[in-house]
Amino acid sequence: MLLSTYFRAMARNNAWSNHRVLAACAHLSQEDFEATRVGFFPSLQLTLNHILLVDCYYLDGLEQGGRGFATFENEVPFPKFAELAAAQAEADARLVRYCDALSEEMLEQVVVLDRGDHGLTREAVHAVLSHLFVHQIHHRGQAHAMLSGTRVAPPQLDEFFLQWDAPLREHEVKHLRL
Repeated sequence: MLLSTYFRAMARNNAWSNHRVLAACAHLSQEDFEATRVGFFPSLQLTLNHILLVDCYYLDGLEQGGRGFATFENEVPFPKFAELAAAQAEADARLVRYCDALSEEMLEQVVVLDRGDHGLTREAVHAVLSHLFVHQIHHRGQAHAMLSGTRVAPPQLDEFFLQWDAPLREHEVKHLRL
């Protein structure tokens, strides 16, 4: 399998997993969404906004948009859940489009990331994408655990890659056009 194929699959898994977590969070009140919980970012609101901000930061770097650390000017750009969910879906679609356009050669290209006070760094596209997906999985897992402390059951997130699981995700994948 080509590495570009792998990243296309990861982008789709990422969109599907975010959709599942956000669909569960949609059943929370705004108060429950903002409530203090145990986690690196101590609420679902803060954790999910962080995931989105970091997605936007790395997408900006990959697309050479030039915003850099300006992405983080507001740590909660979407305080209301519905706005956050829409923005995350848009970022996920953007990432899928980016990965769909990848070639093996593009994965070796170097992009510049603005690290604020730490200056500019240069990273290969494949490394940036790998980091982006690990970051997503890490913090989405924290959001998943936070949901365990609510009345809303956390969703299953590991039914994406195996053919045996295909019927379990078929409707959502079709709905999301993945």
